Amino acid sequence: MCRSDDDGHAISYKVLEPGTPVHASDGSAIGAVREILENVAEHIFDGLVIDTPDGQRFVDAPEIARIAERRVTLTLDAESAAGLPERDSAGGPTYRAPSRGGRLSRLFGGGWRRD
Repeated sequence: MCRSDDDGHAISYKVLEPGTPVHASDGSAIGAVREILENVAEHIFDGLVIDTPDGQRFVDAPEIARIAERRVTLTLDAESAAGLPERDSAGGPTYRAPSRGGRLSRLFGGGWRRD
């Protein structure tokens, strides 16, 4: 038997479809999935960008309680979800590794540099 409020089976973020409804922990609908963010090099789920009535918002992975076939549920209630940050269209900072130098160089501040 399937209830009308059934969100379906839990799924991987890798098969989550854009447009899937996003709900707060109290059950209120707050938006829909726009983009799934992944750190491809590390194979880590980073979070979601969702469309809300107030614009695009970023939801960090730890704030997502469940990803299912028909709904994403957050760990945040509707009031807390209203305070989600806007999506940073420029992305986060990028870093580059030094082209030369070894362990001693890193010890004296020659490690990764912010671009």
